[in-house]
Amino acid sequence: RYAAKTERLHALQQLVKAYTLFEKEDEYIVVDGKVKIVDEQTGRVLEGRRYSDGLHQAIEAKENVQIEQSTQTYATVTLQNFFRMYHKLAGMTGTAETEAAEFWDIYKLDVVVIPTNRNIARKDQNDLVYKTEREKFNAVVEEIVRLVELGRPILVGTTSVQNSEKLSRFLQLRGIKHNVLNAKQHAREAEIVAQAGQTGQVTIATNMAGRGTDIKISDAVRQAGGLAIIGTERHDSRRVDRQLRGRAGRQGDVGSSQFFVSLEDKLMRLFGSDRIASLMDRLGHKEGDVLQHGMITKSIERAQKKVEENNFGMRKRLLEYDDVMNIQRGAIYKRRNNALYGERLSIDISDMCYNVGTEVIENFKASNNYAKFQQECINYLGLESQLQENTLRAKPLQALADELHQEAMDNYEHKFKSIRGFLMEVVQQLLDDPNNNYQRIALPFTDGIRGLQVGVDMREMITTEGMSLVKEIERSVSLALVDNAWKEHLRDMEELREQVTSAQFEQKDPLVIYKQKAFGIFQTFVERINREIISYLMRGSVPVRREEDAQTVTVSDEERRQMEEARQQQEMQRRVAQQRAEAEAEERRQQPPQQQLPPKNQPFVSAPKVDRNDTCPCGSGKKFKNCHGR
Repeated sequence: RYAAKTERLHALQQLVKAYTLFEKEDEYIVVDGKVKIVDEQTGRVLEGRRYSDGLHQAIEAKENVQIEQSTQTYATVTLQNFFRMYHKLAGMTGTAETEAAEFWDIYKLDVVVIPTNRNIARKDQNDLVYKTEREKFNAVVEEIVRLVELGRPILVGTTSVQNSEKLSRFLQLRGIKHNVLNAKQHAREAEIVAQAGQTGQVTIATNMAGRGTDIKISDAVRQAGGLAIIGTERHDSRRVDRQLRGRAGRQGDVGSSQFFVSLEDKLMRLFGSDRIASLMDRLGHKEGDVLQHGMITKSIERAQKKVEENNFGMRKRLLEYDDVMNIQRGAIYKRRNNALYGERLSIDISDMCYNVGTEVIENFKASNNYAKFQQECINYLGLESQLQENTLRAKPLQALADELHQEAMDNYEHKFKSIRGFLMEVVQQLLDDPNNNYQRIALPFTDGIRGLQVGVDMREMITTEGMSLVKEIERSVSLALVDNAWKEHLRDMEELREQVTSAQFEQKDPLVIYKQKAFGIFQTFVERINREIISYLMRGSVPVRREEDAQTVTVSDEERRQMEEARQQQEMQRRVAQQRAEAEAEERRQQPPQQQLPPKNQPFVSAPKVDRNDTCPCGSGKKFKNCHGR
């Protein structure tokens, strides 16, 4: 019941996020009944990407489209740590100068400004500031009409899909032909950009416009003044605004850029638009009046710089959290690569076996319970240890761990030797069969609870005398269990990160608490996958199928031996369970009798409410107020 309530609470939280933090036509769009994410920086649709942890399903419920299956995270990495994996880093962009501090802080990369090939002839004008958004869009439409009459091509930049479609409707009312380039029309990007430089052509675009494509203009357009850039709003980042301006004036071409801003824009509301609005009212502002001054433009750029610094702080904080995960990620992926490529896999298995054996002995030293020790040996190491109880008490931990490790590895090698011997005969028969055209076979491997299919090359198995099968089993088991456990660990770490945010109310740094607790969680995680892998390999086997006919069952000597070993193992488990039950009963007898606890108070059961003037439920015939309600 608790799990069900927790799941409902989580779903409710995701729905609240979907309704309050995610805007349609801004963070996402709906195309053909599917919710698709829009990249904030490029304006492009991120095909195949879905929000995790049930958020995408919440948005689908909000938009009343088909709710698809939830996704689970198999691997995570930040872009910063992904790029840090390269030994050498370099790049080229026209707008890196504003982020020079971040490049140095994160990647230790210097930003060098290369002079332009030709002098810039583009005219970058100061921003036009209007009081309301309606006045701003009216002014944008009037400016577009004026520039079309001059024969100049126009590229209008918007910050969202919603604004691009709103401006498109305004232009349709004025009868101005235009193209719209946003996440919904990204397939026509090359075609739209190719026409954007023609005389009188109007192109409305989000900040995806023309990335990687030049807008070429003719001589007639150059004489008319070149490509005109109009920005309907200042973006949070100066880089995006510079990219929009950079669409015009390339290689010394003429052109112009002009940004239209209103005090109702998101960026302006964040940084004192009320103060400017009151100033405009005192100066006698009228409908359509505009402010234009270099000081206002610089003030807007300072506001953008503050937003960039805040965003950088968020990215840096995210990186600090991911640095903790990066250490864990490196350790697990190193082990996973050992399993994937076969390097050091046998050493890893031997180390895991030693660690598990040490843990079993430490548990015995702590509990002094021999029956429990034998049960853990069967559960984790697949054997009944020959170590006697007095030996376990007398010898030091290191010597006992070495003996148990040697005993377990000998049993492990003996088991796989018998498996190889049996399967070699079967594989050889298959290879000798002239009707057999297969080169690889899939063999089942199970510990009685879980099972997996192991693919093996038959000729390689004969050549290596079955060792290739053993390596393939070890590889498959290690990869399957590590991947499954890693998924759960990622979920645990995400929950931990959400939990430690409350530490700031105690005047503590959540990052420090996160690092401390993450170490313990990772240590527990490693111990768990060690136990799971060793338990699976030590207790697992290839199941043998008996050939049956109508009356008799034919069993080979090898099968009979394996059946006998299975019977003995079951008998051993029964005997150890009986010993453990007897040991626990003895412990209970030796404990002093406990004082009997007072009975717990029973929960109060609410009965139907009786009004004071109703007949008393006791059956006396009196009113409740004169009987039991007195």
